[in-house]
Amino acid sequence: MKRTLQWHPAFQAAMQIELAQEADKLQFLKEFNLTNGSLRVDTLVIKADRGVRIQKRIGRIFRQYNILEYKSPSKSHTVNGFFKVMSYAGLLQSGTEREREIPPEEITITLVGDRYPRRLLAFLKKRYQARVTKAYPGIYYVEGLLFSLQVVVQRELDKEENVWLSRLRENLKMREDVEVLAHAYRGKDQDPLYSAVMDLIIRANWKLYEEGENMCDALNELFADKLEKKWEEGRYESLRNLLKNSPSLNVEEAAKLLGFSKEMLEGYKKRY
Repeated sequence: MKRTLQWHPAFQAAMQIELAQEADKLQFLKEFNLTNGSLRVDTLVIKADRGVRIQKRIGRIFRQYNILEYKSPSKSHTVNGFFKVMSYAGLLQSGTEREREIPPEEITITLVGDRYPRRLLAFLKKRYQARVTKAYPGIYYVEGLLFSLQVVVQRELDKEENVWLSRLRENLKMREDVEVLAHAYRGKDQDPLYSAVMDLIIRANWKLYEEGENMCDALNELFADKLEKKWEEGRYESLRNLLKNSPSLNVEEAAKLLGFSKEMLEGYKKRY
């Protein structure tokens, strides 16, 4: 069975990487609860100082409270989804003890996805006479609504300014995308944010490795490392299944039947 790609954690990591130079000004809250129940926002970014402006283009619209809503590459932002995220903003504003404790003008919404939401923006223009302007490559401001809104289209972003977010998608090109990431990833493989994004990108674009295109040394090494981990995970899964289906075997006996080396057995024990 093909493993489902987990895009949302990689997106949250990519946003933190893109805004890393201003990390001291921002607080990222993942799966933020709006109520006592299960109603949650994908990502809420809180600006520490209301008066400070974020310099990165994707954050220039930010006020004090900023709701980020992400769609994976196969999906697009819809009219229904728009009203849902607007309700999130309303709940965020109203869920306080004091009147206007969170001023409505201090809330923004950012819709991020790989596809330009043509139908949604057409609806907003027609129904609410919203004004849509292209502020920067891949970044569209939507004015005339209850809350400040921007739409970020990943494939249109400036690739130099948004190295990771612009490439968090499928169908990347070897030279201009994956090799650039491989070089940017050097020395950061122990950083959980970079690892989360790079792992997802490689999984989403694995066909580049399978097609056997000419790769630079850094990229070949990176794919080889991921391939080894993928093979290792498969071996571990085989051992787990054998133990599950043969309860009379202990882990050492099962590992021997599968031809595990001593190192692989130790690795399995550490993980499970």
